[in-house]
Amino acid sequence: MTSYLYLAALVVSLLGLGTLDWRYRVALFADARRTALTLVAGVAFFLLWDLVGVGLGIFFIGDAPYMTGWVIAPEVPVEEVAFLTLLTYNTLLAWIALTRWHDRRHHPREESA
Repeated sequence: MTSYLYLAALVVSLLGLGTLDWRYRVALFADARRTALTLVAGVAFFLLWDLVGVGLGIFFIGDAPYMTGWVIAPEVPVEEVAFLTLLTYNTLLAWIALTRWHDRRHHPREESA
């Protein structure tokens, strides 16, 4: 049975992160090229990690009733790309947000008189 529930949840989550990014101009909406390169590098690293894990017999799809059943490689479902994108994008947004918060906290702007 094909189910799109997990993929849909990942897409909704990505859209939520995108909305926050758009609202606060954190990553993609502040510097699209750099963000895209960072996301591609992060997802590529984790896909390589997954492929090594599959090759070693550590990672496998298993019984997954909420997934489409589509695979991009043996034991690597299409949902994995969406999940890795979500993971990388979320980490990037959190890192930038925490960096901004830290900078504002430790380097406050001089108030004008």
